[in-house]
Amino acid sequence: MGKRVALVLAGCGVFDGSEIHEASAALVHLSRGGAEVKIFAPDIEQRDVVNHLKGSPTEENRNVLVESARLARGNIQDLAELKASEFDAVIFPGGFGVAKNLCSWAVDGKNCTVNEHVNSTLQAFHSAKKPIGLCCISPVLAAKVFPGCEVTVGQDKNIDGRFPDAETASAIAELGCKHICKNVNESHVDNANKIVTTCAFMCKAPLHEIFDGIGTMVQEVLKLA
Repeated sequence: MGKRVALVLAGCGVFDGSEIHEASAALVHLSRGGAEVKIFAPDIEQRDVVNHLKGSPTEENRNVLVESARLARGNIQDLAELKASEFDAVIFPGGFGVAKNLCSWAVDGKNCTVNEHVNSTLQAFHSAKKPIGLCCISPVLAAKVFPGCEVTVGQDKNIDGRFPDAETASAIAELGCKHICKNVNESHVDNANKIVTTCAFMCKAPLHEIFDGIGTMVQEVLKLA
């Protein structure tokens, strides 16, 4: 029987929701790994709505659950309904929606607050000693909720211009967590906390390398489940 995995989304689109390629990559690798997946998102308003053609905010209002349903092909549930007891693991793709909708990192950095249902979901899986997979910016959720954990968002220096958000590693360290430097096609496993992270689009890399890195994260999550 395949592992039961919950996938948590933050909207639809890199600048104000979940990063579509990351969500798709996670779903493909989960499918290949024989996992049974159910998708969730919080039923809340987005912090903002960004015109992805122009890269600028609009005056629209959108709902995170409704927008996430686009990625889930309509098969999605309110995050408030997620019960950790019904799953073997949980995975959070990245995208600015994580830093805007699932928490306030985009505005408040390390002083951010985490959405109550996101926080309770993370706490429930952690308490049950079930693995948590996170990619791109989403490892900051673990850094905020679990002081002392180990995560990666890639490198802590902007090597060859490939890691423009390398300062995120310093903010993670300031939260009392250990940042582990990894390449885009790698993931890091914090065995003590059963947290698996990979940098994905925190690195400027070819799409196939990001896809492969997410694959290593998914594989490690399924091993731990």
